[in-house]
Amino acid sequence: EDAAGRYISPFHDIPIYADAGKNVFNMVVEVPRWTNAKMEIATKDPLNPIKQDVKKGKLRYVANVFPHKGYIWNYGAIPQVLCLVSAARPFAPLSLQVCSRGEVIQVKVLGTLALIDEGETDWKIIAINVEDPEADSYNDISDVRRMKPGYLEATVDWFRRYKVPDGKPENQFAFNSEFKDKDFAVNVIKCTHEHWKALLAKKADGGEINCTNLTVSDSPFCCSQECAKATVDAVSTDPSVLPTPP
Repeated sequence: EDAAGRYISPFHDIPIYADAGKNVFNMVVEVPRWTNAKMEIATKDPLNPIKQDVKKGKLRYVANVFPHKGYIWNYGAIPQVLCLVSAARPFAPLSLQVCSRGEVIQVKVLGTLALIDEGETDWKIIAINVEDPEADSYNDISDVRRMKPGYLEATVDWFRRYKVPDGKPENQFAFNSEFKDKDFAVNVIKCTHEHWKALLAKKADGGEINCTNLTVSDSPFCCSQECAKATVDAVSTDPSVLPTPP
């Protein structure tokens, strides 16, 4: 729900931009810093709620990979972006604040890392919360490297090894594991936003992605608050059908 209590999709109904002129984007926090539950916007479910990922009937958690504890940044998603072979998912490792799950923050994009996940490019956007006391000092990825030595290396290390405790090999990266700069990252986000617009206009096939929304008025998938309420009321909360913790 939004602040007024109206149903929304965090994927489709939160604007991509907080300030388009300054390239400040909204970010939906899925995983607060230092936590382990693998939470994400459920793109295939009606209204796209934030849910814990499930594998083989069990709730998913990321292991603590020494010396890291859980997710080492506030991790989440930029709304209204989509690419069938990529995902733009920002994280804000520079911010001291630990955000809340479902919180919408405004972030300044600084760069991106291209993770190769099962043969597909998964763009990891690095950003900083505009309310962070140091936000004005950061304008590009080079500022992170200069003022926060070790942060970018820790980010690559975490993404490389976080699946290893589950018996999977280390992840690989494009561009020699190098971060691309702010302009490159913003172009990635704008490209994925165009894909999202095509999907909501039914000009592209999104496969199993659920496009139900309440605010994109020219979209054929736009529905009413009454329809959304009926959708929410129909969701089962019977404990017997919920996944089990490990």
